[in-house]
Amino acid sequence: MAKALIAMSGGVDSSLAAKLMIDAGYECIGCTMKLYDNEDAGISRAHTCCSLDDVEDARSVAYKLGMPYYVFNFKDGFRENVINRFVDAYENGKTPNPCIECNRYMKFEKLFERATILGCDYVVTGHYARIEYDGEKYLLKKAIDDTKDQSYVLYSMTQDELKHTMFPLGGMCKTEVRKIADENDFINADKPDSQDICFVPDGDYAAFLERYTGHTYPQGNFVDANGNILGKHNGIVRYTLGQRKGLGIALGKPAYVTAINTKDNTVVLSDEQDLFTTSFTCDNFNWISGEAPTEAITCKVKVRYRQKEQTAKVQPLSDGTVKIEFEEPQRAITPGQAAVLYDGDIVLGGGTIM
Repeated sequence: MAKALIAMSGGVDSSLAAKLMIDAGYECIGCTMKLYDNEDAGISRAHTCCSLDDVEDARSVAYKLGMPYYVFNFKDGFRENVINRFVDAYENGKTPNPCIECNRYMKFEKLFERATILGCDYVVTGHYARIEYDGEKYLLKKAIDDTKDQSYVLYSMTQDELKHTMFPLGGMCKTEVRKIADENDFINADKPDSQDICFVPDGDYAAFLERYTGHTYPQGNFVDANGNILGKHNGIVRYTLGQRKGLGIALGKPAYVTAINTKDNTVVLSDEQDLFTTSFTCDNFNWISGEAPTEAITCKVKVRYRQKEQTAKVQPLSDGTVKIEFEEPQRAITPGQAAVLYDGDIVLGGGTIM
C-alpha cells in the first residue's frame, strides 16, 4: 500500500484531500507545518493558518478519518526562506509573493524531506492544480475550476517533486469540495478561505516590516518623471507599482506609482499610461520540463495571480535569465512578482520579475 503525507492547513481543501486519498486506498499521515509564532509578529493567534484553531481543525479531521497527525516545527526554515525574503524584497523596492516561496522551500522541500523520513511515497496538498504524466515527463496543469486555479504559485516545481506529489482537488469545483465535506460532518466544511498572507493577516505589510525588523523606514520625496519634488512619502515599503490609493498627496489629477528608487529613497508618481510596458526580464527561472528551450518560443504569460494570461515571445538568455516581450503593452509589470508561462492548460515554468 502506497503511503502519503497530507499537508493540512486546517482548511476544508486539505481536509478533503486527505479523505480522497484514504478513499483511494492510500495509507495516510496528516500534518500541519508550524511556520511561525504569531506573537513574534505582534499579531493575534486568531485568523491565520498557523493559529491554534487551525491546528485543532486539522487534528479533528485527521482523528475523524482515523489517521495519525503531527505538527512539524518549520519556523526556522520559514523565517529564512519566506519571511526574510519578503522583507528583503520590500526593502529593495519590490513586491514579493511569499506564497510562491512557501511552496518552493517549505511544502515541496522541507515537507518532502520529512515525508522521506516517514517512508511516504507522496506529499499531498489541497492545491487546485493537476499533475499528469505524458509518457516522457510530468506536466503541471491548471485546475478544472478556473476560479480556484493555483497553478500560478506552483511554477517552481521540479520533475521529481511532481512525480511524488498529488493534488486530489485539481479536477473538482470548490462547491463540490464543500458539499462532500459537509456530508462528512467536517468541522471546517464552511470555514472561509484564507485571503491574506498568513503572517500579515491584517494586510498592513509596512507595520509588519517595522515590527519584525525593528526598523523605521524614513520619509522621502515623491517626484515626477523629471525628478521634480511633489511632496513627501512615508517610507518606500508602503508603496507598490501601480498604486493610486493611499498616497496621501493631492495633485489635482490621478497619480500612480510608476517607480520606486531605493538609492535616493524616492517614489515616482506619473500618469497611468507610464505604467504600460511590453518587455522585461526574469531571473530565478524554473522550467518544469527540466530543460530550457534552445530558442525563443511564443506562449501565454501572466504576471499577476488573477491576470488573464497574454501572448508573449519568450527568449531564454545565456546567463539563465529569461526575456519576455508581450504582443500588447501590459499594466504595472512589477519587480518581485512572478511571470508564469502557459501552453494552454500546461504550465511551462516561471521566474521572478527583475
